[in-house]
Amino acid sequence: MNDFIVSALKYRPATFESVVGQPLITATLKNAIAQKHLAHAYLFCGPRGVGKTTCARIFAKTLNCSNIQDGTEPCNQCESCVAFNENRSYNIHELDAASNNGVDDIRQLIDQVRVPPQLGHYSIYIIDEVHMLTKSAFNAFLKTLEEPPKHAVFILATTEKHKIIPTILSRCQIFDFNRIRIEDIVNHLQYVANKEGVATDPEALNVIALKADGAMRDALSIFDQIVSFSGGNVSYEKTIENLNVLDYDYYFQMVDAMLGNRGMDTLLLFNEILENGFDAQYFLNGMATHLRDLLVSLNPQSLMLLEVGDSVKEKYQVQAKRCSADYLFQALDILNDCDMTYRASRNKRLHVELALLKLCNLSKKKITTSETEPTVDVLQQGNSKVVKQVDKASTTKPTSTKTESERRLPESPRKEEKENVNTEKETKQKPKAVSKTKIPSISIKNIGATATSTATNPKEEAEKLKQKSSELGLKENEIGEDSFTVEQATEALTQYIVENNLDRRVKATLTAYALKLDKDLIFLKVNNSLEIELLQRYQIPLENYWRKSLNNKNIRLKLIEPEDKDRSLQSMGDKDKLLYLISKNKSILKLKTELGLEFE
Repeated sequence: MNDFIVSALKYRPATFESVVGQPLITATLKNAIAQKHLAHAYLFCGPRGVGKTTCARIFAKTLNCSNIQDGTEPCNQCESCVAFNENRSYNIHELDAASNNGVDDIRQLIDQVRVPPQLGHYSIYIIDEVHMLTKSAFNAFLKTLEEPPKHAVFILATTEKHKIIPTILSRCQIFDFNRIRIEDIVNHLQYVANKEGVATDPEALNVIALKADGAMRDALSIFDQIVSFSGGNVSYEKTIENLNVLDYDYYFQMVDAMLGNRGMDTLLLFNEILENGFDAQYFLNGMATHLRDLLVSLNPQSLMLLEVGDSVKEKYQVQAKRCSADYLFQALDILNDCDMTYRASRNKRLHVELALLKLCNLSKKKITTSETEPTVDVLQQGNSKVVKQVDKASTTKPTSTKTESERRLPESPRKEEKENVNTEKETKQKPKAVSKTKIPSISIKNIGATATSTATNPKEEAEKLKQKSSELGLKENEIGEDSFTVEQATEALTQYIVENNLDRRVKATLTAYALKLDKDLIFLKVNNSLEIELLQRYQIPLENYWRKSLNNKNIRLKLIEPEDKDRSLQSMGDKDKLLYLISKNKSILKLKTELGLEFE
């Protein structure tokens, strides 16, 4: 048996300078040592493998070092440093709270604290996994932690800060350790590989860093595993094979097939992924991450959010040029819905395949970056070419706008032909006039915002939409005054919702109540004033859609709140629901009184 030492221990930092990825914390501790502003208790919090115990050991060693270098670093040569490095120091004590979590263990620690150090200035107690202490042990520790002897310093470390009682937290200086950046992990792995004489592929190191999820200890353990598997040559292929990670190329091929509307190719690729042993939900999450990376690749300023190697980053930039922001937003929404409903699905494979076919169908719309507003918002004018194209389109003369709108809109039928054209055919042809124009604009600023927040000023939104509707070239003299039924109006409303891919909340609000008709005036009930404000931005386009599809220029839409008796139970509060149910059944009041039921 050889004397092999794992990299996590062999290359464990021995000085503050060698700590990776925690510059703010190491700088604070070094300044505290240099200025001699030392607290009696510290609490190091953060994820696993980010350097909490390592920093505690370096800090403890530096406090007792008799020959501090540069005023902040341990010398590793004095008697105290050598004894600590050889694990025989009597002044620095490490306690595992997971196995010593009782009151008796804390009492023994309290008795030990009273003994002054034999060598050096301080007796330092490092308590790891301190959240494992029982409540009684915490309470027994309070007084000593608040007023310890002058020679005692406590350093507590935990991965679960929320489990520590507030009275302990208030007695400590708290340091929150962050996840280590991908770039820092890759650089440290390259340093270790150079020291060990191991050939590495930059993409392989990046995969290891991503797999480690910000933990340096995990990254070094995975690195040792890959070195053993690959025989000292850490390549990208060997790494993804050993770690069971899906290759980037599958995601790039999948997006290429989607953009080309090759539905069968996406199904074949998905089948190949399943045959390689990957879970369908794992693929869904990876696909969503890939589309997110394409989204941030649209703007050079957000390219820093892409945590991949340089060669893969170039692939993302090339593929991102073929995708619009609209397409990526809608694709991410489809994948997110599929992921949330995955567990409830009985046929999980079909569930994912349907989502992939929907993504292929999105490409039929041919949304290009120069035609859509959202791309300009996402790029934030980062791409001058795109901005120039949009500016040029927005400054076009009114005459050319009308020509373009007339080209897009179907010609209105002549008076002689109107009598021969049936209502069903008109309904199929004419909705196309508004379908392209009323896709709500999207920007990165508005991602995750609710529908109500986007309609903060309904008057301004209504005015803007009115201007857009006028640009369509909807001329009243081209539209007749045909009569229509409430069923026809409802059918046109359904087509409007489908063609414009409206938000779920808007769709639910539009379809919550049945439409009512009074000649050319259409009444739409809503639950409250907030929903009225929400629908005001859609009122003018919807009226224009009805006028065009039903061939009646006098159509108007009126939003009204229902009376209390018509209000749905979903819009009521808990107490209102109870009163409503009591009015229907008096026994409910008797049941409430006898059982003493009250709202919390």
